[in-house]
Amino acid sequence: MANLLARETSPYLLQHADNPVHWHPWDQAALTRARAEDKPILLSIGYSTCHWCHVMARESFEDVEVAARMNASFINIKVDREERPDLDQIYQAAQQLLTGRPGGWPLTLFLMPDGTPFFGGTYFPPTPRHGLPGFCQVLDGVADAWRDRRDRIEQRNVALRAELSRLESPRPESRSPVESVEALTGRAIADIRHGFDPVHGGFSGAPKFPRATELEFLAVAGDAAVRGQVWFTLENMAARGLMDQIGGGFFRYSVDERWAIPHFEKMLYDNGLLLARHADAWAATERPPFARAVAATVAWLADEMTSPEGLFHAALDADSEHEEGGYYLWTPATAAACLSADEYRVAAASWGLDGPPNFENRAWHLGEARPLAEVAASLAVTPEAAAAMLESARVGLRAARAGRVRPGRDDKCLTAWNALVIHGLARAARRFGRADWLAMARRAADALRERVWREGRLAASFQGGEARHNGYLDDYAFLLDALLELAQAGWRDADLVWARRLADAMIDHFEDAEAGGFWFTSHDHERLIQRVKPAHDQAMPAGNGVAARALIRLGLVLGEDRYGDVAARALDHFRPLLAEHPAACSGLLLAARELARPPGLVVLGGADGEVARWHAALARVGPDWLVFAPVSGDAGMAAGLARPESSRVGARVCVDGVCRPEITDLDSLLALLSERGAA
Repeated sequence: MANLLARETSPYLLQHADNPVHWHPWDQAALTRARAEDKPILLSIGYSTCHWCHVMARESFEDVEVAARMNASFINIKVDREERPDLDQIYQAAQQLLTGRPGGWPLTLFLMPDGTPFFGGTYFPPTPRHGLPGFCQVLDGVADAWRDRRDRIEQRNVALRAELSRLESPRPESRSPVESVEALTGRAIADIRHGFDPVHGGFSGAPKFPRATELEFLAVAGDAAVRGQVWFTLENMAARGLMDQIGGGFFRYSVDERWAIPHFEKMLYDNGLLLARHADAWAATERPPFARAVAATVAWLADEMTSPEGLFHAALDADSEHEEGGYYLWTPATAAACLSADEYRVAAASWGLDGPPNFENRAWHLGEARPLAEVAASLAVTPEAAAAMLESARVGLRAARAGRVRPGRDDKCLTAWNALVIHGLARAARRFGRADWLAMARRAADALRERVWREGRLAASFQGGEARHNGYLDDYAFLLDALLELAQAGWRDADLVWARRLADAMIDHFEDAEAGGFWFTSHDHERLIQRVKPAHDQAMPAGNGVAARALIRLGLVLGEDRYGDVAARALDHFRPLLAEHPAACSGLLLAARELARPPGLVVLGGADGEVARWHAALARVGPDWLVFAPVSGDAGMAAGLARPESSRVGARVCVDGVCRPEITDLDSLLALLSERGAA
């Protein structure tokens, strides 16, 4: 046997194609071989931009002696968790059941030939340290247990599989009275707010993750005080080290409570979600930091993450030249060498270069150390002059940084993650009136339709000119949601036609028609040891929450109750879970709120120029309204989108189950929208 990863397209798998380990991809050939040889499987799950995955690869998988042990006793399978989130979900849950500890990457599990795990962990060092056994010890111990204590392993696995089966579609029996959506919302808000950091923002201690779905939920469902906490959190994310102050784009999370030092990966999904959140924050407040964060994120997407097809690559590595964060770090001397004296004075005071190092006592990661107005006053310059010099410093440091060795880029294009960016771009384009941002979103949507949509089904990944892997629930749900946002930003008949087809395919291939809700994998997907219905929001929103909310909106737009009925079945299925853990399911709660009180629908019609003016005036309306401006006669395909009859301009408004008389005065329309909750 030999290493079989060279024929794969995943950048992560290709990183391991030269290992002396006899790696297999996850496929039937590897599983069949494990059964035929009656060997346990060593399953290693990671992704290409994962720092500790790189460390374990260098320490163990590139070592000939370690590889020999692996090859002798195991069938070794390497999985890219971004291409196969179905496998990652299952085996992360299994690892937690086995060890009682949170999972992570690299995930290292030992499976029986039928795929049931019996031992594992995450990162293992080559020799014992920090309370962890050495990887060779683990290999030898597992091989001995497989040979000498097989019966005990099999007995334990009966219980494990029973527990995994119970977790497939959690539906706890709630003994308390059925709570209203308002009551569940109140409990969720209170639970999330309990962890609010009034000094630095965020709703947890270190490490701090963006938790974008929770932020959206709080902004939509909370009162003015709650929204203020959301804006404060987003502003601190944008100003400090979670955002790349020089090149734009958000890092994955902050290792400290101050948002100062990130884990230096940049993930596409985070940036799509945070792009939408900061665009909404600007629409609500018009604070300049939100506008800058949006513009910088879009520029980063355009400059560093766009594929030749117009899609978006998956991620940037944390490491550069085997140093985590090395690409992004500075010293006062290296920064001063790139800037004029005036630029450096403002930059040093603003970004902390005039203070002690904040990264491992040796380097500086840039983030707001002092507000710019305070810096301007201390340097006796106007705020406008200080802002201009800081922006000039940003340009100078970006040019200097371009000469460094860049972090590796995972250039596969994932359907679900691209959908999140399309949604974020469309939202930002609508909020800011940016036709160029809308064009980026449309180009990506068209590329997905051309590259990964085949015979009424989605593929999950596009890489090297090839669409691969059955689409998952997230692919359909996120893309459906994105198309509805895209249609609000700028009308195209084709977007709504595709949205209907996506919704129908999602229902046909993923819905549990008997119990309600959506499975993560399609009905004809490879059979695995567990099949799950995702309900809890993680770094990305749970697919069931997004699917339900998008179907409610699609049914409203199309005037077809069947889509709302599917969403209602899903929410009914998850109601006991919501009663037990409302704060963990904020995406489902957002959908439940819209089922109880659907958003109002505004349809504009009339002369193109006047419609465009009205559409721009409505660009900042809040989540209680959906606004469309169909530009062709084909909108009649959607009963909900019948256009007004005015020859000049007018709005048809349907809200709370009633369609009002046509409105032909913009001020009157804005007043009506503000009554129900404009941003």
